[in-house]
Amino acid sequence: MTQTRTAVVTGAARGIGAATARRLAKDGYAVAVADLDEAACEVVAASIREAGGSAIEVGIDVSDAEQVEAGVARIADELGPPVVLVNNAGIIRDNLIFRMTEDDWDSVMAVHLRGAFLMTRACQAHMTASTFGRIVNLSSSSAQGNRGQANYSAAKAGLQGFTKTLAIELGRFGVTANAVAPGFIQTDMTAATAERMGVSFEDFLAGAAKQTPVGRVGQPDDIAATISFLCSEEAGFVSGQVIYVAGGPLD
Repeated sequence: MTQTRTAVVTGAARGIGAATARRLAKDGYAVAVADLDEAACEVVAASIREAGGSAIEVGIDVSDAEQVEAGVARIADELGPPVVLVNNAGIIRDNLIFRMTEDDWDSVMAVHLRGAFLMTRACQAHMTASTFGRIVNLSSSSAQGNRGQANYSAAKAGLQGFTKTLAIELGRFGVTANAVAPGFIQTDMTAATAERMGVSFEDFLAGAAKQTPVGRVGQPDDIAATISFLCSEEAGFVSGQVIYVAGGPLD
């Protein structure tokens, strides 16, 4: 990069989001570390600053249009126009379909789909004005279907269609849009899944590793590395793609 560009990572207080924020800072971006609770972002943003990078923590409920507009405006004012957006914010409300409540469904859709839409709508104006932009949406291998995750699977599949449409609409402005679909990644979210299933996290990890061709589970840094490439200058001819980062082919 000839000048410092600004990246926004949502759901960046922990897990894949935190790893991505740190990786993009290492790549030379000024990073807005965004999450529902601004205080929870402070450790990640502080670690970036301590390493010599530029970062601010920003509290945003991505499902709230007013908070999104205000948050993106603040980021543009304090760091510069956000031309890289990683829509990583997500929640799980797992249950079998006959037990799934309307709130279970609506809350997952609000964060994953409405949140990605609102954040993208707010940031794309800065991207098109700059004739450069990178949008990376976090999908999941669960987009292909997963027991107990009708809401999450539908949202993650929806993000793939959203991504492809963004690529078509924004490509002529120098903006690319891609999705990364992780397989099993060792995070707080997968720990919560193990707890829901009544399995120890250690056993859960061991079982997942056995089913993965590379013989291990994924780490947040594995996903951050792929996102790093998709946000780079060199990835300018990669758009509208869904990249599964799962340690092997999916069935």
